[in-house]
Amino acid sequence: MNWIKETVLPKFKAFVNRRETEENLWVKCKSCNQMIFHKEYKNNLNVCKSCGYHGYMSARGRLNYLFDDASTEKIEIENISEDPLKFKDLKKYSERIKEAKIKTNLKDAVLTEYGLINNLPCVISSFDFAFMGGSMGRTVGNAILKGSQEAIERKCSYLIIPSSGGARMQEGIFSLMQLPKSVIAVNNLKKHSLPYIILFTNPTTGGVTASFAMLGDIHLAEPGAVIGFAGRRVIEKTVKENLPDNFQKSEYLLSHGMIDIVVPRNEQKEKIAKMIKILTKNTS
Repeated sequence: MNWIKETVLPKFKAFVNRRETEENLWVKCKSCNQMIFHKEYKNNLNVCKSCGYHGYMSARGRLNYLFDDASTEKIEIENISEDPLKFKDLKKYSERIKEAKIKTNLKDAVLTEYGLINNLPCVISSFDFAFMGGSMGRTVGNAILKGSQEAIERKCSYLIIPSSGGARMQEGIFSLMQLPKSVIAVNNLKKHSLPYIILFTNPTTGGVTASFAMLGDIHLAEPGAVIGFAGRRVIEKTVKENLPDNFQKSEYLLSHGMIDIVVPRNEQKEKIAKMIKILTKNTS
């Protein structure tokens, strides 16, 4: 019965969920509870027109929006053993990986590609929160290292779009080792004087924030994105004080100098292209 449980059942669940999503004609805004026609919501890049709330956007959706049409080239990441610790909580880690792959059609929580942004070359690594909360395991660490190497070889900018709960607990110490690995990747990029840009999305927390995500030459963020290391409740219990309502939101971090600019989703392509042009001294 294991093959039914491990192979057939996850595929069946993914198929049913996909059908339900396709047949749902309306989307409810998580901020203002406004009901939005799903085509209108999609055309507005998953942003609520009533309150401006920036909803979830897949890694593929972000790359399709930022890159010029027919300019992309997928960057393959080396295959590694997926479950080094044979980890199991309520279910096997290997089962969680299978389910996440079917749900997102991704190999792991990050998608890395090369392409053009308004005719300017760039490598992008985009996280997908739907893949186990965008958690950072060994494959993600390898993707960031590979992304920086590709940017160096192509002599272009490197943009990372994090959306993550942090390190992947199912990989234990191997996950924590990705923090210094990602820092090495960033340092290699900076040795070659190539632009390194971060676009924070909701949420960006834990070990991701504590490593490569805070090392950018420029830090952009989407409106209302939660950015931090520890969670709000943990901090409040530690310092025994009530924190401001907008604590850890992108606007709060902007006012305290942690990020450089808050950019609405529909303006990101133009803003990023302009920054790349300035940082690379492109006069064309």
